[in-house]
Formats: sequence, structure tokens, C-alpha cells
Amino acid sequence: MSSDAPDKTDRDEEEFDLALVHGETTDGEGARVLRARPGRLEAGEVRPLTPGRPLAPGGEVVRLVQRQGAPLYDVKVEYEVPAASPPQAPRAATGGPPQVATRAYRDSWERTFGAARRDHAVN
Repeated sequence: MSSDAPDKTDRDEEEFDLALVHGETTDGEGARVLRARPGRLEAGEVRPLTPGRPLAPGGEVVRLVQRQGAPLYDVKVEYEVPAASPPQAPRAATGGPPQVATRAYRDSWERTFGAARRDHAVN
């Protein structure tokens, strides 16, 4: 029986995700790693999860499983933190600037300062 689908060992080799731990972070709370995935080699840090501390946008929660007889770890991604969304552009104004002064406000202004003073304001 012939099949065009690759067998399990071929898929595992294509879908590797490995990490090499090579030292502590400068603050001593985590470890520095080199991570190899198909088409990418990255330098990064792993840190323990801390209750109350937010996760970095675009980061991952991973589990490292040490390979027997090698200083390498298989990386198991448990959760991908969504990337921060770009700031929304302000909504376009429809029909001019917002109304900030009511009729009652204007009447009170004129009673207090007079109609002529409003035209000669310093600011």
C-alpha cells in the first residue's frame, strides 16, 4: 500500500521546536535560550509564570521537556499571547466640532461678562 503522506518521523523532523538553555538572565529570574524552529533561529528568555504579572504581548507560555542525553529541550507551546493591537484612529467628525457650550451657558456668560467682553478675550 503506497501513500504520499510522510510518515511520523518525517513530520517530526520538519516540525521541530528546540531550545538550548545557555545561562541566567541579568536579573537572575529566568534563563537565556536559543530557540530553533523550521526556518528560524531566535535568542530569547524563559521565565516562570508569576501570579499577577501580565504576559508580554506576542509572547508564549511554553513547557520545556529535556531530551534524554542532550542539553536540548523540546518546546511545547501551551498558550500564545495575542499581539497588541495597533491604536485605533480617532473617529472622523461628522458635521463639525462637538457642541460644548449650551444656550444656558452662553446666556450666563453674557450676564456675567457682557456680550462685548467675549469678543475681546485674551485667550
